[in-house]
Amino acid sequence: MAKWLHVYSEADVTSLTSTRANEQRFWQALTFLDSSSQLESALKDAAAFGIKYVLLGINEDFGPKANCGKGGATLGWQAFLQRFLNLPCNDFLTPNNVLLLGEIDCDDLQQLSDQLDNANPEQLTALRNLCEQLDERVSQVLAMVFAAGLEPIIIGGGHNNCYGILKALSQTSGMPCNAINFDPHADFRALEGRHSGNGFHYAYDQSFLGDYHVVGLHEQKNNQAIVTALKQARFSFTSYQEIQVSREYSLTKACEIGLQRFANKAPLGIEVDVDSISYMPVSAFTNCGFSVSDAEHFVYLGAKQESSRYLHLCEAAPANHPQGLPQGMLESGQVLSALVCSYLRGKVD
Repeated sequence: MAKWLHVYSEADVTSLTSTRANEQRFWQALTFLDSSSQLESALKDAAAFGIKYVLLGINEDFGPKANCGKGGATLGWQAFLQRFLNLPCNDFLTPNNVLLLGEIDCDDLQQLSDQLDNANPEQLTALRNLCEQLDERVSQVLAMVFAAGLEPIIIGGGHNNCYGILKALSQTSGMPCNAINFDPHADFRALEGRHSGNGFHYAYDQSFLGDYHVVGLHEQKNNQAIVTALKQARFSFTSYQEIQVSREYSLTKACEIGLQRFANKAPLGIEVDVDSISYMPVSAFTNCGFSVSDAEHFVYLGAKQESSRYLHLCEAAPANHPQGLPQGMLESGQVLSALVCSYLRGKVD
């Protein structure tokens, strides 16, 4: 149907679903595309029939590894599906305007990355080259989604994928776009080859990112070069310490400070690195973060902005849970599903 995209049918997710008498579940309300159709026209037809949102997965962890970090982010999308598909439909939320599109095809890149050690300089370079290849796949698929007037909800993988998303949004809208990021890291590291720590910097360098604000930036998790680069770009942040330690700002106010920067009509991306959440199984674990409800509130406020065009949830790594993979899948799925529901609720309210 389309290069670099595995389009789902209902049969692809049946093994993840369950039923209960007298209860409709999310998977029974979602829409699927005909995999034999031409993707661009099928997406436009879906929009014409009332679809507004598109669920899309990315199963990779070489972005974080290319940033000299840990792997494990390959199962975030699977964890999300296991939970989200089986939530009950009711008057509060029924996802009958949501399309379950599928996942970016990157298994070949992931298999290559499994043989690479980021402690080896040459292999680290190879990991970063894989990220560049994934960038192209992500941007190609997302460009078709944005061109159809649909809002993607992208789940899984590392924060490196923000670059491909922003590139697609900028190119289809014909202007630099904005982003607000709930993250202890600014992901504005040096332009040293692509990885999960510099996606926003590359997007800015190539004029895909026009304005940017980080909510919850941790003052001890960003080096001086990152802070300087943010200031030189005239971007802004409200730090974790300002919100949670000195209490200069409430979380709501911190979000509003960022959102008020984006008074123009440029399209806006809502970004969440779930390593902002305490005790979340992620690539970069923290016990000095925000609560799940804080992250839900951030997503809700972002979704309410008329200019918001996508939600990106990244870095969940179920395999890194201290109690093992089953518990990691359970908790990751619950949190990711809650954040998606917050986005959909914000769009309705």
